[in-house]
Amino acid sequence: MDVLKTKTGGAYIPPAKLRMLQQGIEDKSSTAYQRLAWEALKKSLNGLINKVNVSNVSVIVRQLFRHNLVRGRGLFCRSIMTAQSASPTFTNVYACLISVVNTKFPNIGELLLKRLIIQFRRGYKRNDKPSCMAAAKFIGHLVNQQVAHEVLALEILTLLLEHPTEDSVEVAIGFLKEVGCRLEDVSPKGAHAIFERLRHVLHEAHLDKRVQYMIEVMFQVRKDKFKDFESVNEKLDLVEEADQFTHLVTLDDATDDQGILNIFKADQDYLASEDKYAALRKDILDESEDEAESGKEDGDNEDEEEDEDGNQDDDAEKGTIIDKTETNLVALRRTIYLTIQSSLDYEECCHKLLKMNMKEGQEVELCHMILDCCAQQRTYEKFFGLMAGRFCAINRIYVTPFETIFKDTYDTVHRLDTNKLRNVSKFFAHLLFTDSISWTVLTTLRLTEEDTTSSSRIFIKILFQELSEYMGLQKLNQRLSDPTLVQCFEGLFPRDHPKNTRFAINFFTSIGLGGLTDDLREHLKRHPKPTAVIAPQLTPVDESESSSSSASSSSSSSSDSSDSSSSTDSSDSSSDSTTSSSESPSPKKKRQSSKSKLKRKESSSKKKSLSKVKATKHLKHEESKSKKYSRQEEGAEMDTRSRSNQERTRNPEGMSLIGWMRHRPDDEDEDEEREPRNRGNEMRRRRSRSKEGDEEVKRRSRNDEERVRERKRDREVKMDRHSRDTEIRSKRRSRDRV
Repeated sequence: MDVLKTKTGGAYIPPAKLRMLQQGIEDKSSTAYQRLAWEALKKSLNGLINKVNVSNVSVIVRQLFRHNLVRGRGLFCRSIMTAQSASPTFTNVYACLISVVNTKFPNIGELLLKRLIIQFRRGYKRNDKPSCMAAAKFIGHLVNQQVAHEVLALEILTLLLEHPTEDSVEVAIGFLKEVGCRLEDVSPKGAHAIFERLRHVLHEAHLDKRVQYMIEVMFQVRKDKFKDFESVNEKLDLVEEADQFTHLVTLDDATDDQGILNIFKADQDYLASEDKYAALRKDILDESEDEAESGKEDGDNEDEEEDEDGNQDDDAEKGTIIDKTETNLVALRRTIYLTIQSSLDYEECCHKLLKMNMKEGQEVELCHMILDCCAQQRTYEKFFGLMAGRFCAINRIYVTPFETIFKDTYDTVHRLDTNKLRNVSKFFAHLLFTDSISWTVLTTLRLTEEDTTSSSRIFIKILFQELSEYMGLQKLNQRLSDPTLVQCFEGLFPRDHPKNTRFAINFFTSIGLGGLTDDLREHLKRHPKPTAVIAPQLTPVDESESSSSSASSSSSSSSDSSDSSSSTDSSDSSSDSTTSSSESPSPKKKRQSSKSKLKRKESSSKKKSLSKVKATKHLKHEESKSKKYSRQEEGAEMDTRSRSNQERTRNPEGMSLIGWMRHRPDDEDEDEEREPRNRGNEMRRRRSRSKEGDEEVKRRSRNDEERVRERKRDREVKMDRHSRDTEIRSKRRSRDRV
C-alpha cells in the first residue's frame, strides 16, 4: 500500500503491475483504486494520441470514446497539445480528431480552444516564436474544421500585423497560409483587409528582404487560390457541417485554462459517474455490452470458447453439421488472396499456399482465385501464369480444374470486359505454351461466323497471338499440324463447308497469322466450286443460222423453178446441173466461213459481256451480211438462166425434140411473160423475208434490253449486299477494338 500512497510524479508503472494492484484492491470507490485508474487513463490517452494518423482516425476515435473522456478531459487536451507541438506536420490530423470529439463533447473542444489561445497570447508576450507558431497553426486548423469561429482568425492576424516585426509577420504569413482558403470563402472582406495590410507593410520596406520575399510569395499563393494549401483534406473531412459545434471564443474571452483538471482528484461518486459514462458510451458507440473491463471478459471468453469447442465435438459425434453460409469458403478465398498479394515472387507464393494444407476439393477454389486475381490486374502479369504452371507441374490434380475453367470461361467470355478478357486469354496462352494443360481443350473452340461472337473472336485472337509470340509461327504451325491433335483443331480450322473455311482463313489472316491456314487454302483449292444454272439465251448465232437456212431454202426453190422451166431435153438439164454445181459451192464456203466467224464472235461476246449498243450493232452487221449473200445467190441464178437461154437461141439444133418443142419461136412470148411473173414472186418473197427479219431483229433487241436491265438490277443488288456486309464488318471490328 506504500506504493499507492506515494505520488508517482509521472513515473512509469508497467501495465501488469497496475493490473495486479487493481486486482488487490477490493473497494472500487477507494482513492487508491481511483489513482490507479487515473494513471491507466493517462497512459491510454497518450498511447492512442501518439498512434493516430490519416488512415486510422476513425478507429482511434472509437477507442478514445471507450475511455472516460469526461473525467480525463484535462489529460486529453494536454496530451494532444504536447503531441502537436512535437510534430506540427500532424496538426491537421489532431484537428480532425478534436472535431469528431467536439460533436459528442463540446466542452472538450472549448477547453482545448481556450488553452490554445492562452498559449498563443503567452508566446506573443514572451516573444516565444516556436510556441506562438504551434498554437497559431493548431487554431488555424480548428477554424478549418469549424470548431473555432473565423472571427478568432481575423483577430489573431490583426494583432500580429498591428505592430509588424519580422517574427510577427512570419507568424502571420504561416497562419494565413493555413486559414486563407477558409477566410476567402466565409469572409472575403476580412481576407481583403488583411492582404491590404500586408501590402502596406511591404511598401513601407522597413523589414528584412527575406520577410518581404515571404509577403510576395503569399500574394502569389492568393493569386493561385490556395491550390497548394487546401483547408480540409478529403480523407480528414469526417464531420458533417450540420453536426459540428462551432465555438465563438475571442482572444479576450480565454482567461481560465482549468489547469486543475490535469491533477488527480478523488471523486466521492466515482462509481455513479462511471456508470453514467458507460450509458453515454453505449449511446455513442451503439454497443450492447460494456467492453471496458476487458481483462475479466477475456478470461470469460476463453472459458466460453473452450466450452463451445467441447459442445462442437459432442455435436460432431451426434451428427454432421452442414455450413450453408459458406463462411469457410469465404475465409479460404480471403486467405488465398492475401497470400498472393503479399508474396514477392511466384515460388514464395506457391510455397505458402502449399503449406496451407487445403482439404480435398479445395483445389478448384485455388485455381479460381488464381484466375480471378489475374483478371483483376490492369495488365497481364506473368506472375500468375508461372504460379499456375508450377502448381500443374507439382501435382496433376490441378490440371483438370484449369481445363474445366478454360471451357467455362470460353462459354461465358461475353460477360468479361476488355481488360479481363485480355488477361484471361494471355493466362491460358501461357498454360498452353508450357504444356501445363492439354491442347485438347481447344476442341471447345469452333471458328465459324454463327458459333462465335465478338468477345470469343477477341479471345481466340489474343490466345493465338500470344502462342505465336511464345513459340514462333513455325513451331505453332507444327503443333497445330500434329496428327495426334488434328481432331482437336477441327473446330478452329473447319473443312465441312467452304463458307466456314473461308471465314477461318480470313480470320487468321486478319490477325497476322495467315501462315497457319496453308492447309486450309490447299483444301479450298481442291474443293469443287458450285456451278450456277444459267437460263438459255438467244445469241447472234441463232440469227445467223436462221438467215442462212432461209437463204438456202430460197435458193433451192429458185433453182427448182429454173430447172422446171428451162430444160427441154436431157442434154440441157445435164448442162444446167453442171453449171449450177460449178457455181454454187462458192457461197456455201462463204456461209461456212461466216458461221465460224460468228461462233468466234459469240465466244468473245460471252467473255467480254457486250453491252446493248454493241449487241445491236453486231446484229445489224450480221443482217447486212446475210442480205449480201442472198443477193449474190440471186445474181448467180440470173446469170445461169441468161446463159442457158442464149445457148438455146444460138444452137437450137443441138437440142432434143422435147426441148425444141418447149423453146420454139412461137412460145418465146410465153417465156417472156413467165419471167416477170417469176421475178414478182421473188420480190414478194424478199419483202416477206425482210419483214420477218426486221421483226426478229426488233424482238431480239427487246430481249437484249431486258437482259441488260436484269444484269443491271443484279449488279445493284450485289452492290447493296456488299455495302451492307462491309458496314457490318466495320461495326464488328470497331466493337472488337473497343
